[in-house]
Amino acid sequence: MQHTNGGVIVGGVDEAGRGSIIGPLVVAGISFKKSAVSELHKIGVKDSKALTSKSRISLYAQLKEMANSICVYKIKCNVIDDNVYLKRLNKLEAKMMARVINNLDADEVYVDSCDVNPDRYEHCIRSYLPAVNPKLHSMHHADRINTVVSAASIVAKITRDKEIEKIRKTHSNIGSGYPCDNKTMGFIREWIVKYKYPPSFARKSWRPLRQMVEQIDQYQLDEF
Repeated sequence: MQHTNGGVIVGGVDEAGRGSIIGPLVVAGISFKKSAVSELHKIGVKDSKALTSKSRISLYAQLKEMANSICVYKIKCNVIDDNVYLKRLNKLEAKMMARVINNLDADEVYVDSCDVNPDRYEHCIRSYLPAVNPKLHSMHHADRINTVVSAASIVAKITRDKEIEKIRKTHSNIGSGYPCDNKTMGFIREWIVKYKYPPSFARKSWRPLRQMVEQIDQYQLDEF
């Protein structure tokens, strides 16, 4: 239902950390009055990956002041693992996006689709929404082409960065947290060799980690 007192409210939802091997997957939503969306362009809002860390922090502060509502969910590694093993990571993300949408004050919402079929992903999100729900648009690369989703990507990225910093305070050598980072994988390897199991803040279902455990187990068997 359209807001009669302040015009249409537009929301955007995006995630951060889906491909990471360390830390949570963060799903964030943000909404604005439609009349304020043009201001997002003016202040330089764009996909968080196209911004410097300093720019993201500055924009995040401004977005909090401008937003009609913000909602963030953090999904822990063990929950991600359970869903990856059951081959339903996309469904988990859709469910979390639906929770965010349910807690956003918005008449119309744009989401960044992780499914190769955006229509199927939209249908999946709708299956977790109540009968009365906002107008929903699922798109590929929404974080690049829709400014409100770009704003959501900034919120998601900042939130995830804070979670990684919490881990880094105790374990300073975790690197970026992504499997393409040799420092990250080296940290995980050393941990497994020392403790015989992966850290709780790592995703055990990720293939690089599973392969690493198998290699270490085989090496230890050969040594024995």
